[in-house]
Amino acid sequence: MSEADEQMEVAEDQNIEDADLENASDGDDDEDLEEEKEDGKAKVYLPGGKLSNDEELVCDESAYIMLHQAHTGAPCLSFDIVSDPLGDDRETFPLTAYVVAGTQAARTHVNSVIVMKMANLTRTSKQSADGESDDDEEVSDSEDVNEDQTPILTSVMIKHPGCVNRLRVSTFGSSQYVASWSEMGKVHIYNINEQLAAIDDSRARKTYQQNKTGDGVKPDFTFSGHQKEGFAIDWCPTTRGMLATGDCRRDIHIWRPNDKGAWIVDQRPLVGHTDSVEDIQWSPNEANVLASCSVDKSIRIWDCRAAPAKACMLTAENAHESDVNVISWNRNEPLIASGGDDGVLQIWDLRQFQSKTPVATFKHHTDHITTVEWHPKESTILASGGDDDQIALWDLSVEKDDGDDANDDPNLKDLPPQLLFIHQGQSEIKELHWHPQLKGVILSTAHSGFNVFRTISV
Repeated sequence: MSEADEQMEVAEDQNIEDADLENASDGDDDEDLEEEKEDGKAKVYLPGGKLSNDEELVCDESAYIMLHQAHTGAPCLSFDIVSDPLGDDRETFPLTAYVVAGTQAARTHVNSVIVMKMANLTRTSKQSADGESDDDEEVSDSEDVNEDQTPILTSVMIKHPGCVNRLRVSTFGSSQYVASWSEMGKVHIYNINEQLAAIDDSRARKTYQQNKTGDGVKPDFTFSGHQKEGFAIDWCPTTRGMLATGDCRRDIHIWRPNDKGAWIVDQRPLVGHTDSVEDIQWSPNEANVLASCSVDKSIRIWDCRAAPAKACMLTAENAHESDVNVISWNRNEPLIASGGDDGVLQIWDLRQFQSKTPVATFKHHTDHITTVEWHPKESTILASGGDDDQIALWDLSVEKDDGDDANDDPNLKDLPPQLLFIHQGQSEIKELHWHPQLKGVILSTAHSGFNVFRTISV
């Protein structure tokens, strides 16, 4: 039986008809890379570089502590990570992650919110238990050398009206909720406690799937007040149950939970943007304060305690040369990162926001930046990704040392010193998230599927 057949059999045993999880690296590629190294031919490839007819790209597995990929029947271009009770700062393998994603299937197909459990995520074969690249190193006693290296994906689905433009998860009370933006112009909120319980219990999952329970799940709440569909959505981390949604018209609406298990949505949109709102981020530590970015090229800071017409407190006009697609608010420092259609990554210090000038600008990406996110605990580290099919890891604390001539590769001399790592292998990357409980782990989604990885650099 081939490796692919074996992986598919695992999926079928779990009654998963449209999802598959596997190790991302290939043994033959590793052998090819070793041969190239022995011949002294292995070299660094930079995105956009040309390959000759006798050259091919090979993943250097020794650069990863962990690397897996997952596939769903239809592309999931937005997802979020569900907090779990398994503990923080986990790095003992195998690892487990809970994820919620939304499909963007063809018009003739049904769309779903998929609740997934990715289990038995093991280290790469090139990494020893202490993270060193050493094939001969023994693994620690806490990790079984004979354990099954096959990652396990279990999932259940909720039928969703229309494609899922974007979704976000939050814990509110004793429940986990997912809020989804539908292409049909509505925002839905689902309680996913039942689905999370099902993926942890094989009998419950089998019953859920056999009875097609997901087809009958109704949202706990739906808002139809947006005049166009949208993508911008975020739960407030300081006031649980509070939500903000922005649409492609220009409107941002603020949601507040009531004491009846529903939400009150202010029908008056925040006034300021003149074009589509692309992303929203609540302040990680100031209640009622949020940031937004737009096709109108601006980034705005809002205080939603004020009247909607006066809520915009700060504005950076022309923050990018074109559409501002994504923003991320640093959890530890007053910094916001932004990425745009111009392929530029900007860093904004809110203490100097009035100056309308970013404190750092990086032009590394060669196409639209579609996702950016700060590390949840390391205030100088962030990741960005986009339509150039690469995810870049950055450390802003690194400064160029003019006296360091160790790197004499002319292809690398113009790279920003803050650039730590370039991850490739996905096509049309749409979203990435650092896992807040798994040390250094990033999950990313693209048209070609999911990647779950941790590099040796973070």
